[in-house]
Amino acid sequence: MRDTFFYQESKDLLERLDLLHERIPQIPDADAIPAEFVPYFKEVTDYVRSIYRYNSYYHGEKKFSASEEDWKNIQKKLYFHMLPENYEKSYLNPAKAVADLGEDLGGILSAVYADMMAMNAWLAEGRLDLIVMWCELYVQIYGCIEQDCAETGDVKLTRDAIADVKDAIYWFYHDNSEVIVSERTISFIDEDYDFFRNIVMQSDFSDPCYLYQYGTYISDNERKLAAFINSLPQEEIDSMASTYTEGYRIGFEVAGKPLHKKHTVNVEFPIGMERVVRKAVENFKDMGLESTMYREAVLSTTGRGRKRGVYGTAVNKQFDYDHKDDKGYYYDKRFVERRLEVLKDSFEKNKDKAKKHGGPAVIEVFGEPKFDPKNKPEKYQYTKDQNELNVYDMSESSQITYSYIPGEERSFTIIAYPLPCIGEKFEEIFAETVKINTLDYKMYQEMQQKIIDLLDQGERVHVKGAGANKTDITVVLHPLNDPEKETIFENCVADVNIPVGEVFTSPVLEGTEGVLHVSQVYLGEYSYENLEIHFKDGKITDYTCTNFATEEENKKYIFDNVLYKHDTLPIGEFAIGTNTTAYTMARKYGIADKLPILIAEKTGPHFAVGDTCYSQEEEVHTFNPNGKEIIAKENSCSILRKEDMSKAYFNCHTDITIPYDELALIEVLCSDGRRLPIIKDGRFVVDGCEELNKPLDA
Repeated sequence: MRDTFFYQESKDLLERLDLLHERIPQIPDADAIPAEFVPYFKEVTDYVRSIYRYNSYYHGEKKFSASEEDWKNIQKKLYFHMLPENYEKSYLNPAKAVADLGEDLGGILSAVYADMMAMNAWLAEGRLDLIVMWCELYVQIYGCIEQDCAETGDVKLTRDAIADVKDAIYWFYHDNSEVIVSERTISFIDEDYDFFRNIVMQSDFSDPCYLYQYGTYISDNERKLAAFINSLPQEEIDSMASTYTEGYRIGFEVAGKPLHKKHTVNVEFPIGMERVVRKAVENFKDMGLESTMYREAVLSTTGRGRKRGVYGTAVNKQFDYDHKDDKGYYYDKRFVERRLEVLKDSFEKNKDKAKKHGGPAVIEVFGEPKFDPKNKPEKYQYTKDQNELNVYDMSESSQITYSYIPGEERSFTIIAYPLPCIGEKFEEIFAETVKINTLDYKMYQEMQQKIIDLLDQGERVHVKGAGANKTDITVVLHPLNDPEKETIFENCVADVNIPVGEVFTSPVLEGTEGVLHVSQVYLGEYSYENLEIHFKDGKITDYTCTNFATEEENKKYIFDNVLYKHDTLPIGEFAIGTNTTAYTMARKYGIADKLPILIAEKTGPHFAVGDTCYSQEEEVHTFNPNGKEIIAKENSCSILRKEDMSKAYFNCHTDITIPYDELALIEVLCSDGRRLPIIKDGRFVVDGCEELNKPLDA
């Protein structure tokens, strides 16, 4: 296995590997441990041995001779127990593990096994040190059980043995925070970690075998996406890359932020888009920026299953869902403080690189089939104390990060494209998406300004749903002291958030109240049916959906994945999306339920729960193209940063969009009694915005 930026191969490491080579094939000894544990250890040992078996394909003589069929067979073996058809009968499934191994150790042993699956990635990266670390934990766990049986001569584990296993796991994660946290931090800001960039910049894209060098599961999505992208003429590739990188550059320009002071940009993309990314890396280099790349989270400590970094489509979303809270097995105040200490130390040691980091440039994808998670009682459930600790952890982590990568000096851009699994009309939808991403922003800018001119006259905005949509909410707007020089809403075109099409504000919380309801919406990885949220003084007071049979399950689903374990969240944003072209495309192809929030938020009014759009940047002066300064940048939560940063920010921002066809009315309520309609019955009624209705009426 090759050396990498993060470690150097040593005699000690090779000696530890030799010991593991001797020990692991002996696991399990059916006569030395309780019978119920034998199948678990046999399954995990078979997996570990396959990691060693396939090393030569990544770093040895077989790397350049293996065919694509060889690579498909290799990944089938490495991911065998995670694949949906095998998962339920595997010990990766916490329900199976608890049923067979018992409540004391079943869940935690399944969680360790799930984290060990990251060795697929480390095998590709040549990370011998990480593979050795996890294998040593595995041997230690087995040793605790084996030793207990040897000492007692009993087939039933003692309480002491169970405690020893849990202690070994706890201290493993605690003591290795320095490795896990440091690497995630450094790979984000340091271009010297070039594993992914080398694949992008040096691969022969005519040979699909390059896809397997990532060590990520390669499905038909990645294969078909790469084949399609590689079939496009170079001018289309150049145009797509330019839209993406120019959005990043313009984001700095319009915000008056110093791009020339930056040295790195973090490039995040789906596997299969390498040809576009290669051109983007070249474009960024022309701007004076080196591209950093990191792997999507593959461990419970780093948020497994989140589509960030360099990522592929999920092997098994139920696996990700079952294990998303696994860190709860070792998550306590001592662990969190150690993690935060390492995070701060990592940034401090790399503070010059952090200061020169410009932020992420993200390519998202959409089109995966709807996922309805199955709630299993055996999956780890956070305690109330852990929920509070998680909020604290997120807050402190964010403050540390922003102290080294200041928000007022960084920016980002996000753009999205469909995956082949969106359906047989994938190529048509892809072409339509490219058009949407390159709409005439000047035309939208002018129409959106007309909408803002009405909004700036009001003190409140009333939004009401149509038909079965129960939305009825009134939003309080910030007052304007000088209407000639100030504005409440930002005129958002295609820079940081591509495509074009919204005006947005940070509402006043006090007095903002009502009900937000959407019949169906995708938020992140998960779908919500009949999502209903109640607000009082701008904060969530109640919520529900109809995804599950019981109200308890529905509330927990929202609490975990929308509120991110906060007891409540404020409305951080109110916006009116104007991209009726995107809306029409979604209806034409029947993909409205598959649009990412990046596009969906532009297809109707939306409310974001969590932080404002100006989080950590409230003091930065921001202006619309007409020269007016945007003054509605914070609320009664964010202003607490001047007293206690931990109370000011929630470190989440989730947009929830009401589609035009579920909308009866958006009107501006003025202090003098005037009511100025923006939308009636799903159509814009502002003079000069007739062009927005043409796609809807076509």
